Amino acid sequence: MTRILLLSDTHSHIDEAILKHVDWADEVWHAGDIGDLNVTDTLKKHKPLRAVYGNIDGNEARVEFPLHNRFVCEQVSVWITHIGGYPGKYNPAVRDEMATNPPKLFICGHSHILKVQFDKKNNLLHMNPGAAGKSGFHQVRTLLRFVIEGDKIKDLEIVEMKK
Repeated sequence: MTRILLLSDTHSHIDEAILKHVDWADEVWHAGDIGDLNVTDTLKKHKPLRAVYGNIDGNEARVEFPLHNRFVCEQVSVWITHIGGYPGKYNPAVRDEMATNPPKLFICGHSHILKVQFDKKNNLLHMNPGAAGKSGFHQVRTLLRFVIEGDKIKDLEIVEMKK
């Protein structure tokens, strides 16, 4: 069993409201728009981190983190990217590979809109955790917490924080 804290779009913001959920997790996954690398450095001091860079991230983030991060957690194939789109409206940069080699769990950020949706066509779960940072149009900061156990994704929780 692996407990995952999923966040995105921190835009250089990290605080105790986020860190208290980091302590719950076994791993932290960041879906891009990190901003200042103090965010990921702080997260890495607490738990193992998997991340991608986003469109606002500079050269330091782009050297440290990939644009696409594909890996297996337990028995679940995962793909994290920043600008991924949604089922039926995937970004052209991922659309072909999504059709030929879909993961079981596809994660993206960018929109600042929390969304979890099953993609029947590609037989995968799509997650966007919304925005954990304070920059942007969103009214509530959000994170996702969930568990991967074997080949199951379960116990999904939405965390809402004041902006």
